[in-house]
Amino acid sequence: MVVAVACLGFFITTLDTTVVNVALPAIGRQWGNQVSGLQWVVDAYTLVFAALLLSAGSVADRIGASKAFGWGLAMFTVMSAICGFAPNLGTLIAARAVQGAAAAVMLPASLSLVRQAYGDPAGRARGIALWTAGGGVAVAAGPVVGGALTDGLGWRWIFFINLPVGIAALAGLVKAPKSRPGTASLDLGGQFTAVAALAGLVFAVINGGAHGWTATGTLLALLVFVVCAVSFVVIESRQERPAVPLSLFRHRAVALCTCTGFALNFSYYGFVFVLTLYFQQLRGASPLSAGLMFVPMTAFTTVVNVTAGRLTNRFGPRLPLIIGVLIQAAGLLALLVVGRHTAIALVLVLLVPLGIGGGLAVPPLTTAMLESVEHERAGLASGILNSARQIGGAIGVAVFGALAASGSGFIAGMHLSMLVSAVALLLAVAAVAALLPARLHHSG
Repeated sequence: MVVAVACLGFFITTLDTTVVNVALPAIGRQWGNQVSGLQWVVDAYTLVFAALLLSAGSVADRIGASKAFGWGLAMFTVMSAICGFAPNLGTLIAARAVQGAAAAVMLPASLSLVRQAYGDPAGRARGIALWTAGGGVAVAAGPVVGGALTDGLGWRWIFFINLPVGIAALAGLVKAPKSRPGTASLDLGGQFTAVAALAGLVFAVINGGAHGWTATGTLLALLVFVVCAVSFVVIESRQERPAVPLSLFRHRAVALCTCTGFALNFSYYGFVFVLTLYFQQLRGASPLSAGLMFVPMTAFTTVVNVTAGRLTNRFGPRLPLIIGVLIQAAGLLALLVVGRHTAIALVLVLLVPLGIGGGLAVPPLTTAMLESVEHERAGLASGILNSARQIGGAIGVAVFGALAASGSGFIAGMHLSMLVSAVALLLAVAAVAALLPARLHHSG
């Protein structure tokens, strides 16, 4: 029962990173079609989720995984209802931010519950595999579920669908064993400055695209980012038990994996955001049709994930990681041929390499990150990698949306964003090829 509850929790938190995209044009039509507002509907959730992941594991350890998961799930469910009933865009964005905070608490707590449910390593591995599969299904199903609900019942139902799932998971949690609270410390100063720095950066990018890069709001947001980023580094360097030990980045593999994870999600979530608008606003597709157009890409991601694990076991993480990132970069460059009247069948074919590349790159990336640190710091390393990937996704949506909304036109902005993300991926793969060892042997 506890594993099923944990998987349900992971499923809905992951679903909410993908299900919203295809509903964005419908949300925009109700409240003015501002691209900057739609960016915040996605990024309010992703940004807070990413930033709070840095210390959410400590919260679960401090109060106990079952209590942390329960509180997070209850808040997530309530915020889903508020999102569904939101009377205006501001309320929706605020509720999405709180929803992201709840998801950040749930994610590490759900994995802890899975680990606690099994006493033997083999059983624990099976449980973690089921937990991971829940996230994979959510990524693949998100666009289709979002499109079907938006077409059939309206965009508000992409949030209402969380209510029965959340209530069922809470009911199952009542019967789950209670976790013992621990003594983990919380780095409140580091956590606050991390959230403020990321919020400042994302606001600056979104506002710059909408109102200009020299606008007062943009410059003030950049100032907040710089001040808070510097404060974060200072706080973490002086903290006895920091949320992000800066010494960890002295490991070359940790720095490489963190940057590569950022670049992968920067490109993935950015182009999904822009292509959703392309399919519906420029090509006139319905939400369901737009969601179905992502199925070939996401299906390949799920299938290739399995192959990536086998390749990593055989060759080590470096080779499949390089191949996966190269394929994703090539896919982005291929999308430069897409215009206002390009055949939809060709666009769908061009999306397949992006699914293959991402599916091939992420498993070896995770393996490389975990193998580069001591065993007792594996959870911390995993949290940093997941946070970096979510931050990359938030900034990707901000950058891609800002370029698409610029005065040069949607197609020109989309092409420029594809080119920028492809260059970022090529730089990452060059660094991995030059600096990451073929085999990592950190015993810990």
